[in-house]
Amino acid sequence: MILVGSALVVLTWALAYGGAAEPLAIGDPGPLVRWGLPVAKLLVNLSAAGLVGVLVLALFALRSGEREFDVALDAASVSASIFTVAAAATGFLTFVDAFNPEVSAGPEFGAQLARFLVETEVGRTWLITTVAGAVLTILTFAVRSFTAVFFVALLSAAALVPMGTQGHSGDEADHNSAVVALVLHMIAAAVWLGGLLALVIVRPALERSRLVHIVARYSSLALAAFVVVSVSGVVRAAVGLRVWDALLSPYGLILVVKVGALVAMGVLGAWYRRRVITRLHEDAASRAFWSLIAFELALMGVASGAAAALARTPPPADAGLPLQQTPAEILTGGPLPPEPTLASWITAWDIDLLWAVLAGFGAFFYLAGVWRLRRRGDAWPIHRAVLWLAGLALLVWVTGGVVNVYQDYLFSMHMIGHMLLTMAIPLLLVLGAPVTLAARAIRKRDDGTRGGREWILWAVHSPVSRVITHPFVAAGLFIGSLWVFYYTDLFRWSLYDHLGHEWMIAHFLITGYLFVLSLVGIDPVPYRLPYAGRLLLLIGVMAMHAFFGIAIMMQEGLMVAEWFGAMGRTWGATPLEDQYTGGGAAWSIGEIPTLILAVMVAIQWSRSDTRETRRRDRHADRTGDAELEAYNEQLARLAERDARANR
Repeated sequence: MILVGSALVVLTWALAYGGAAEPLAIGDPGPLVRWGLPVAKLLVNLSAAGLVGVLVLALFALRSGEREFDVALDAASVSASIFTVAAAATGFLTFVDAFNPEVSAGPEFGAQLARFLVETEVGRTWLITTVAGAVLTILTFAVRSFTAVFFVALLSAAALVPMGTQGHSGDEADHNSAVVALVLHMIAAAVWLGGLLALVIVRPALERSRLVHIVARYSSLALAAFVVVSVSGVVRAAVGLRVWDALLSPYGLILVVKVGALVAMGVLGAWYRRRVITRLHEDAASRAFWSLIAFELALMGVASGAAAALARTPPPADAGLPLQQTPAEILTGGPLPPEPTLASWITAWDIDLLWAVLAGFGAFFYLAGVWRLRRRGDAWPIHRAVLWLAGLALLVWVTGGVVNVYQDYLFSMHMIGHMLLTMAIPLLLVLGAPVTLAARAIRKRDDGTRGGREWILWAVHSPVSRVITHPFVAAGLFIGSLWVFYYTDLFRWSLYDHLGHEWMIAHFLITGYLFVLSLVGIDPVPYRLPYAGRLLLLIGVMAMHAFFGIAIMMQEGLMVAEWFGAMGRTWGATPLEDQYTGGGAAWSIGEIPTLILAVMVAIQWSRSDTRETRRRDRHADRTGDAELEAYNEQLARLAERDARANR
């Protein structure tokens, strides 16, 4: 009640202050829609948090098969049902708000609503979200095992993505950055708020001794979520405001209220993490902690109400796209960049927030693991850390540097980025041996819950992992993806839809990682080919990779001509010439990491033979050449037997 009450109060104020609830001059849908739509969106956001956050905390801090786990899943099921109803109401009210039809029970109104849900992007978004909510309601009620709940949690987080793509950023410049920031913001906030709700819900089912551990684990999740919420919020605010003076607009002031609530929650979290959690077994500390939780829920409500109001409040006018747009702006949502120069390879940046955040967490947790090993006296090769950090830095540069700036306009730049994603970056990351480090550095849990170490080892030893890490499967995914992606509409999807672009990066990064891991990886996999087999497999992949590059170079028509041929670009090579250059990049640049792999496999083979020879020598030294002497004695006996037979 504290959460919902504070959210509704702030939402009412923000709608009135920002002007989002004022009647429209033309086609006003009425007060029920003007006020009901943001309330429905608020319920969607709160119930999504109750779904995603509760599942995440259950997976990370609770024990499967016990009452605490069942209570959490029951709460997630209730949240999913509210999410479904609220999403359906939001879709309906969005239709009425956009088209202002005459609401009736007749077939004509039903046909209009059906066309809206099927033929318009925003209608499909809410239809997909509603269906996903219904499926999640059933799944959260039916499943009770760790593995099943894990996949349900992934689906629940994925259900928030369509809403993020239809957030209050669709008609702004830097639309892609705004969408990624909003999706990250929504998922992280859901984990933060939902985890807090889960603590309150499962508290009666917990012993006080267990409560300390669960609160500490939630605190770790909340800290990570706070970092993501803060970073994505800054990016989202920069896209929406553009200039400092815009903070004085209604949109800016509502945003300030939201930011203030989030900062206050961060301060509270840091305070009870350092001062209160370890003393929860004391009655005074326990009362103080739950009082802080109540206050934090109120602040969560303030932030949630302000967020729902921001979705209905138009940002300042100068944050939008120009009325008269160039072909590049129509296609990409941004202006055509200037012709690339040598300096552009260093100075041109357009950060992809998703991969920057993932790289940041990857670097932090890796270094934290190395530091933990060193602190307890264990060694970790420094070159592995250097290679891992170099791989993450290269990932940030490819997804946010000059490659990202120009890949929508130049096929050759796109292909350079692809080759680095699928060949160079995986090679560096694999040699960092992150799974081995995690298995050694993360503390093993013995209370029936699953932490980071347990989930990583589960993923490594899962049946899916055994299949996709098999050398022939990994090689098939690696080389087959090239042909399938570029010679189907997947390539077009990655250009027109930013979600497709992010999928492309993840897919080629993963397939490249699996292929390199099967050849030279340090981390354990179920099966690796003998070294001779690895070299033969690599030679076959090199040949098919070179043939792919040649096929691109020999292409007579332009790939995705309505995109690369319609940019209005007046500098650089023609689109067809640039495509020829891209094929050459696939052939040449892609082969360099492959040759490095071949050299590494040969070196590992040589070292393996050397180690085997040394092992045999040490064994001979220990046994006094007993095996050789036994063999010589056997030969002597055979010779003596033959001599007797001849006599």
